[in-house]
Amino acid sequence: MTAQPVIQAQNLDLTFQTADGPVHALKDVSLDIPKGAFVSFIGPSGCGKTTFLRCMAALEHPTGGTLTVNGMTPDEARRSRAYGYVFQAAGLYPWRTIGRNIALPLEIMGYARAERQQRIARVLDLVELSGFEKKFPWQLSGGMQQRASIARALAFDADILLMDEPFGALDEIVRDRLNEEVLRLWDKTGKTIAFVTHSIPEAVYLSTHIVVMSPRPGRITDVIESPLPKDRPLDIRDTPEFIEIAHRVREGLRAGYDE
Repeated sequence: MTAQPVIQAQNLDLTFQTADGPVHALKDVSLDIPKGAFVSFIGPSGCGKTTFLRCMAALEHPTGGTLTVNGMTPDEARRSRAYGYVFQAAGLYPWRTIGRNIALPLEIMGYARAERQQRIARVLDLVELSGFEKKFPWQLSGGMQQRASIARALAFDADILLMDEPFGALDEIVRDRLNEEVLRLWDKTGKTIAFVTHSIPEAVYLSTHIVVMSPRPGRITDVIESPLPKDRPLDIRDTPEFIEIAHRVREGLRAGYDE
């Protein structure tokens, strides 16, 4: 990765202290994520993918090494609203309409009502949910709820979007549709995206870079820079180039178990 890094980790370690002894979640992780990249993290359950993402968001704090986000510490980046975060579950408040769910971080940040309404309308259009702002979450499908969650993360227009396996609970048809939408959003907004997934096809389809991680303690075993074009129809997954990248990811995952 050659561009100026937006997120930079150097020799990052994280050890949790538990009643049963220390748990080494991350070990000696070094990675540069350039501006505008779409970087997917893939590895077995418990390898530290989500932990690494949570460190970027200042939801966890490393016990060794350094980590910067937009040239700041993660805590400083959080206070400066440098990123939006999309969790595994949509996390929408059932008593708030979709519009008011999206408005919540804007209310907390003190945006005026007129500005909130403009931003809500813009991000609902981006995720193709215009006209649903007065619906409640329970009136929407799971895929639509997750799109509303993405809209909420986009509402304050941060340069970085952190996405923690947002489509893992959805069926393949909906997941394919949302993968296409995320690529469209990324192309339209130019944001830097860090994306956690368990799916090899999803990682290869979405990413400019694929970070392969080992079983705990989480280490990076490979960083694959994708040669695929930015414009990616779903049927690109049937091409030899796509299959070759998927094979390299699979080999990287196997290598992590053998080390």
